[in-house]
Amino acid sequence: MLLPEILTPTPHKSSASVERRPARLFLFAPVVAVFTLLALPSTARAQQAASAHAPSQTPLLLDAMNAELRRAFTLLGKSVAPSLGSAPADPKGGSANSATAPDDKQPPPYFISYSVHDTSMLTISAQFGALTTSGGSEERTADVQVRVGGPGLDNTHGQHRGSAVNSMALPLGDDREAIARTLWLATNTGYGSALDNYLRVKTEAQVRAKEEDTSPDFSLESPQVHVEKPAPPLAIHKAEWEQRVRALSRIFREFPDVYQNEVGFAAQSSTRYFVSSEGAEIVTPYVSSGFVIVAVTRADDGMDLFLARTFQADTPEGLPAQADLEKAVREVGAQLEALRKAPVTEPFDGPAILSGRAAAVFFHEVLGHRLEGQRQRGDEEGQTFTKELGKEVLPPFLSVADDPTLTNFDGISLGGHYEYDSEGEKAQRVELIQDGVLKTFLMSRLPIASFGASNGHGRAQSGFVPTGRQGNLIVTSTKTLPDAELRKQLIEEAKKQGKPYGLYFEDISSGFAVTQRSSPQAFQVIPLVVWRVYVDGRPDELVRGVSIVGTPLASMKKILVTGDKREVFDGVCGAESGSIPVSAVAPAMLLSEIETQRQAQGTARPPILPIPGADASKEAK
Repeated sequence: MLLPEILTPTPHKSSASVERRPARLFLFAPVVAVFTLLALPSTARAQQAASAHAPSQTPLLLDAMNAELRRAFTLLGKSVAPSLGSAPADPKGGSANSATAPDDKQPPPYFISYSVHDTSMLTISAQFGALTTSGGSEERTADVQVRVGGPGLDNTHGQHRGSAVNSMALPLGDDREAIARTLWLATNTGYGSALDNYLRVKTEAQVRAKEEDTSPDFSLESPQVHVEKPAPPLAIHKAEWEQRVRALSRIFREFPDVYQNEVGFAAQSSTRYFVSSEGAEIVTPYVSSGFVIVAVTRADDGMDLFLARTFQADTPEGLPAQADLEKAVREVGAQLEALRKAPVTEPFDGPAILSGRAAAVFFHEVLGHRLEGQRQRGDEEGQTFTKELGKEVLPPFLSVADDPTLTNFDGISLGGHYEYDSEGEKAQRVELIQDGVLKTFLMSRLPIASFGASNGHGRAQSGFVPTGRQGNLIVTSTKTLPDAELRKQLIEEAKKQGKPYGLYFEDISSGFAVTQRSSPQAFQVIPLVVWRVYVDGRPDELVRGVSIVGTPLASMKKILVTGDKREVFDGVCGAESGSIPVSAVAPAMLLSEIETQRQAQGTARPPILPIPGADASKEAK
């Protein structure tokens, strides 16, 4: 296919081990999987529609979750008790499950939590003027977390972190018994998995060398109680949006070198319910709408190319007008055809400017992942900044915070916003780096040396155990220049280094970072639109096939000055706790040195058969 790598929804996990993979950031990627991000949470409108006070009547779902959790925790907490597999009893006699009942040798759970996502969604997509998708869906997913042992050492220790969560589809509607029995089944399965892994953890502790960080496996936190009304039902004029999506995708017929395209609209109404054996009780609504434009082509030398534009708002009314979207479609088509004809870049090591969006991804990948709490603990982690607390890790004119409490920046919705994290902790603004000096890390309820409490950044996709993750990463600078002056400095820096040009990175698609010791501590950022800025006054030249590479400690010290305006990047970040929505906000940055390499070339030739109507389109131009 002509598609570049796409983001596909990750299946629910209930394995007993943690999947180790590079942290990866995606733009709204083509094509169907785009809707994974388009419909992810934004809460500003939902909060206006739902009272911040407890509703007059407790939702049946929340009440059923609380009742079953209390029953499970009480029964499993007895020294000798029937297992969840035999309660409730089969009315015809016998037990509902043949699982072995816990005895006095089987430790009871010290913590159980239920997290349910109740979601309604509408997606509409089209290509070349015709609908490809149009429909709604409803889904309820329950994540049951069971911890056995104690906070100091439990079944999640080390590589067994995934054993805490068991996920299951939950019945739709308000059938209380069906909900209770499904939660019972998920809890029973989760308890069995927790017991198995706790035994492995204790066995491994007898044969392994002492760990460098002996912090507990779980922090003790005060339970949060925050119950809002569930999100309102979706109220979308489907026929109107179908017409708008078709009309926009039809514009791509004007561009014969655009081989594939997708224009999509998505809207979501979702409510998250969370209860725990500690007494937490949280209900938070989420509503979101989004629009994506994607176009794909292939250069004559076999290189696949794509461009994308995305728009996000709390409600459909907040999205751009049709005329603005039409302009965006034509810009994507024209720029993609120009990229197809652009020369392929050569490896480069010299000065460069990252636009605000590119700088936002740069900071997310190069710095943000290495400031996540769990990266500071474990024999496999590179621990790039673990010993750097109180030291200068950035130029002194830069500061970095992560603030998931922000709903928007300069009117642009931030996808990394949330009120309570996946562990039921209240979201907090965290000042990570102040005036270049590292102050703290992004913490979940997994403690690390010197930091024993969560700061509201335990996040996860459904089916995964939460870890410390980024929300809205915010970069600020006290050493700024207007864009024109920044460009002049780029040219001066290139002359000083004897380079014929510097690079300007206008737009990006994605990136990834490797943080494990077993691999080089490197990062990669994949730009979409890159320009050579010549020192001799020649016009800027568009190039393709560029990939930014490097190592974090060296790259962060190369920032000379920043622009005076900040830009937003919204995307989906995939790591060991799954794929979650994130945002990053940063100004443009001038670096004295940046290293690039060529992307994979590709060997497939462009289409042999001309696209239908290509001759007519070219004549019309």
